[in-house]
Amino acid sequence: MSSERSGPQSLSVTMEARTFWLLVVVVLALGSSSSTGQYVGLSANQCAVPAKDRVDCGYPEVTPEQCNNRGCCFDSSIPGVPWCFKPLQEAECTF
Repeated sequence: MSSERSGPQSLSVTMEARTFWLLVVVVLALGSSSSTGQYVGLSANQCAVPAKDRVDCGYPEVTPEQCNNRGCCFDSSIPGVPWCFKPLQEAECTF
């Protein structure tokens, strides 16, 4: 006798496993994208502030979303400097 399942019950187990792994991939993708370079509503140029010139705009354990909601840039790639910081002001062109 074979111990493998067949039929509708087997299909259900397979679908549950696929759903589980899809959720794992989505959570990992979201987690990795939230740690560095979050510039919602800001241009990358506005957030290209040298580490030594960053002006703190957050508070301890601020999330990227909370930082962006304050109109600030979030970049956690450089330890020892503010991760939530004020953006550069874009130069206005006058022609």
